[in-house]
Amino acid sequence: MKTNRIIIALILCFSIYSCGAQKKEFDPEYVKVTNDRAQKIVDGMNLNSAEKKREVRDLIAEQYRNLSWIQDGRDAKIEEIRQSKMEESRKEEKIKKLESKADEDIADLHEEYLNDLHDGLTPEQVVAVKDGMTYGVVPNTYGNYLDMLPQLTRKQKDFIHKNLVEAREHAMDAGSSDQKHWWFNEYKGRITNYLAAEGYNLKEAEEEWLKRIEEKR
Repeated sequence: MKTNRIIIALILCFSIYSCGAQKKEFDPEYVKVTNDRAQKIVDGMNLNSAEKKREVRDLIAEQYRNLSWIQDGRDAKIEEIRQSKMEESRKEEKIKKLESKADEDIADLHEEYLNDLHDGLTPEQVVAVKDGMTYGVVPNTYGNYLDMLPQLTRKQKDFIHKNLVEAREHAMDAGSSDQKHWWFNEYKGRITNYLAAEGYNLKEAEEEWLKRIEEKR
């Protein structure tokens, strides 16, 4: 894990957001926040040693901070551009370049992070980390679909699960709770369109499902 972290740190050093002109530093309070957030994820996992728990916690917390470093740097530069006196077309051009570069850096960071996770964890534990970083939306939402639509075919279930998992990969890298949920809502829209084409009326199905839940209560 250490080797991969060194590599990604070097990559970030040559990013327009990181080490070029300023040292990568974080507020101690923010470090504590990210450590605590990561610790909550680790506490929900079945890890067999204090050393392993600490290693995974540090890896998750570091990912939160690296994402913030890229995203905050991007947003600050975009704000500088918006406040400048250059032409609007030129502003949009520069902003698009910044956003594209940030997306590339985040994609690289995402890949290295997953490699580090897989180096020390089982596939099931990696999924637990992903779910922890995204509030358990995948298992909860998938379970709701199955409960709401018990007649789903295997193919339809696979489509729903595949899209929720894909949404999770994006949501892991989002910088806020709202942005994480935005990604899931985007993919739930795809699922809704797919199920409608398959002949399901989700509005009616949801109403009937909520009635069943209320009756059970």
